[in-house]
Amino acid sequence: MSLAAIRHWVFDMDGTLTVAAHDFAAIREALQIPAEDDILTHLAGLPAEVAQAKHAWLLEHERDLAVASKPAAGAVELVRELAGRGYRLGILTRNAQELAHITLAAIGIDDCFARPDVLGREDAAPKPSPDGLLKLARAWGVKPEEMVMVGDYRFDLDCGRAAGTKTVLVNLAQNPWPELADWHAPDCGALARLI
Repeated sequence: MSLAAIRHWVFDMDGTLTVAAHDFAAIREALQIPAEDDILTHLAGLPAEVAQAKHAWLLEHERDLAVASKPAAGAVELVRELAGRGYRLGILTRNAQELAHITLAAIGIDDCFARPDVLGREDAAPKPSPDGLLKLARAWGVKPEEMVMVGDYRFDLDCGRAAGTKTVLVNLAQNPWPELADWHAPDCGALARLI
């Protein structure tokens, strides 16, 4: 199946549709999370009261980043092209859903995504789990192999592989995970040229 023939696209958000702004090392330090730990996995293992306080800090920190979001190179044009073709578009992010909507509005493409098609960390098990992609496949009434997951990190590709979707790696000059990506584009503008 060619990339252009796939009519159901799911995007990671931060670092994929936006310029990456998260300083994960600084977030881990502020939340007293070991450098080698995944932030969301670590928070999920904490006592409820401690986790709640750390999640609240994280939400406020990420809110500031969401409001100041800048689109990644070619991202707006790519999303508008796909929406103009009538393709179904979704977001699967490890960020909070409310912040995903703020981010999409900040970069000017919130009108391209139906609200129920934007899934945050409270809507599905965080990537690399395939949970969010499988939820979207059920909601859209399509098989996972009729979808593509687009992201900038291994978790996005692992998620797509586990769900059975096609995968695209963007915004990295080189592809460090060729076995996981069906397509690679150095930015969203180059990805638009592939379709």
